[in-house]
Amino acid sequence: MKKDIEIPQVEGLYMAVVEEYNEIYKSDDWNAYIINEKDVDLEMILIVTRGYDAERETSTMRHKLAKLPAKSYAKAEWLQEDVFALNNEFRVTFFEGGKMYDKKYLFRKNTINKNAFQEIPLMNTTGILVK
Repeated sequence: MKKDIEIPQVEGLYMAVVEEYNEIYKSDDWNAYIINEKDVDLEMILIVTRGYDAERETSTMRHKLAKLPAKSYAKAEWLQEDVFALNNEFRVTFFEGGKMYDKKYLFRKNTINKNAFQEIPLMNTTGILVK
């Protein structure tokens, strides 16, 4: 029966961590974004995040977006620099065309740093990207 279950492959949806200047607090903040490079809108996006390693684990955080339009992005979470020493997992579930999709994005420990910056699609900035 398991062989009859269709699990669609997620393409064109990414997670990125970007360092941005916060005008209000006059500080550099690290923010996680979800990026929809698809030509279709996504609905009911659920993002479950956690940080972990062999000895430690953060609280599990849950975020919801009602809609993420085609060719757009949205801020998912602010990140403290302390969690960069952990694996940071983003579990994303969403609906597209009436089908449910699910994908895990993993930023491995110590990979969120300025030395690993690359161009981020649609955002006109640099940061860390996981496809």
